Amino acid sequence: MSRWPADARERLERAAIELFQEQGFAATTVPQITARAGLTTRTFHRHFADKREVLFAEADAADMATHLIADAPPDLPPIALITEGLRIVVATRFEGRREELRVRREIVRSDAGLRERNLHKWDAMSGAIRAGFTARGVEPMRAALLADTAVSLLRVSFDEWLDRDDECELYEIVRTALTALRTELGGDPETSA
Repeated sequence: MSRWPADARERLERAAIELFQEQGFAATTVPQITARAGLTTRTFHRHFADKREVLFAEADAADMATHLIADAPPDLPPIALITEGLRIVVATRFEGRREELRVRREIVRSDAGLRERNLHKWDAMSGAIRAGFTARGVEPMRAALLADTAVSLLRVSFDEWLDRDDECELYEIVRTALTALRTELGGDPETSA
């Protein structure tokens, strides 16, 4: 039998998000979070380094990108790797969580430190993609362009998805954005996905 409640992490996350919404991120303390969750601050720190980690402690996107690129067939072209990688990321990290992600985005937008932390997260993902492509033999400048483009596609599509009220799927928005980008750059949109 476990010494700590099996659902402690989820309870802490739920309590933190509720408090962040009710009184703001800056005004919320770890003791308030743990009191709402019915747990101790010691338990909180077993799961999170600090209260920001409640919003950013999910599976590391940079690590995910690193593994996706490393595990891809060596002959897969970069654009196909980006397309497939974005499909996997969307399916495993975002789909089915739209309302939760809207709430989290609003909390992040409400605090300058959280916005900065979010930018670092996206930058780390870009760096991991760049390193992955470079390791596959892609020239460094091209690897940087591919990485930043992949991250921009995801960020723009993610915001569009959260801003819409229809039943659209995030990956369809990613595909539409990729097609638009290829069209703008003079590529053939029919070969993009």
